[in-house]
Amino acid sequence: MNPLAQQLNETLQKESPNVYAMLSNLGKAIYFPKEGILSQSAEAKTKANKYNATIGIALEGGQPMHLKLIQDTLSAYQPKDLYEYAPPGGKPELRSAWRAKMVKDNPSLEGIGFGNPIVTNALTHGLSIVADLFADSGDAVIIPDKNWENYELTFGVRRGAVIVEYPLYNEKIRFNSAGLREALLAQKDKGKAIVVLNFPNNPTGYTPDAHEGEEIVAAIRDAAEAGVNIVAVTDDAYFGLFFENSLQESLFSRLASLHPRVLAVKVDGATKEEYVWGFRVGFITYASESQATLAALEQKTLGIIRSTISSGPHPSQTFVLHALQSPEFDAQKAEKFEIMKGRANRVKSLLDSGRYGNDLAYYPFNSGYFMCLKLSTVSAEAVRQHLLNQYGIGTIALGETDLRVAFSCIEEENLEELFDTIHKAVTEVAGR
Repeated sequence: MNPLAQQLNETLQKESPNVYAMLSNLGKAIYFPKEGILSQSAEAKTKANKYNATIGIALEGGQPMHLKLIQDTLSAYQPKDLYEYAPPGGKPELRSAWRAKMVKDNPSLEGIGFGNPIVTNALTHGLSIVADLFADSGDAVIIPDKNWENYELTFGVRRGAVIVEYPLYNEKIRFNSAGLREALLAQKDKGKAIVVLNFPNNPTGYTPDAHEGEEIVAAIRDAAEAGVNIVAVTDDAYFGLFFENSLQESLFSRLASLHPRVLAVKVDGATKEEYVWGFRVGFITYASESQATLAALEQKTLGIIRSTISSGPHPSQTFVLHALQSPEFDAQKAEKFEIMKGRANRVKSLLDSGRYGNDLAYYPFNSGYFMCLKLSTVSAEAVRQHLLNQYGIGTIALGETDLRVAFSCIEEENLEELFDTIHKAVTEVAGR
């Protein structure tokens, strides 16, 4: 094993032995090279005041070489903020700005130990880093039965982990914390579990309320006290889009200092929060009261980034930083929030109006981009195909009964026509 990896492992064994035990074989072996091209280039950047011939970019006139036709479209920005490589951990100013935003959005984080967010190539990349660092073949990854299908690829196919599902809703159609607890305690013999908490949930648009949040935290604490080391991942892709009386903060705040056997990891980003899907700017943040633990986890994360994508795109990091620093940021986000809330409320009012009889039952939703219909009399896939082929309307069928509708991408004035047509398709597929 490389001495740098060994040193990081020794730090974790000393500072946070349970976190060390959570690492995958790759997680134990990975490190960030301190004497390679990047470190030597960084040293040269501060000391080479005559010529710096270290890193593979081209300079012209004292700034990064670029094509005028590209720069003309980006003239609001300096070439140094666009064309140079961003550091593997991301633009330092962006990391600091996002950390400040996290505390502002999650006041409960004040005074809690957590690291500086590390920039990822959006949220999928952040989740894949979690998988690489912590998931080995046979490890349990616990998710609800209504989930984003990419978890299977990221943790199951890529890393060989076992996906363990529990029903998202209980018999009262609320979050099934008892199911989560049962799935966690079932891993007692293994002594390890990875839990992914995705709120607002994709595909249902559901976020627990404060009481349900307490139940989730209690379930994780109970499993930790029973001897299970838990990597608790909050997939906060749709964070902030809370339209009703649900949790308003990420559960990361509650999990950050919950128990020595719990490592809280927050995966979030500008992708959906700031409506910049194509920018691919996300973040991964670890919680610990030990600065040495945070530093070791950061170095291992940088090793994963260096060995896969090397670093994220610089221009989009600059654009997001510019937005976060703008005095107009909060007002513009609030404006978009009201539009999204209006769409969600319109969907709920249509479905609750009685105009569709019992044909369009739905799972509770109160947040995010999506809602999910529960079709009890016809196949969701048959309805999806009928909508697409007969009416040119796209939806997502999930299993036999569930039809996901992304109200986020439908103007509010068009929602009535959309759901009227979905209802029409259901009746036609049913032969009525």
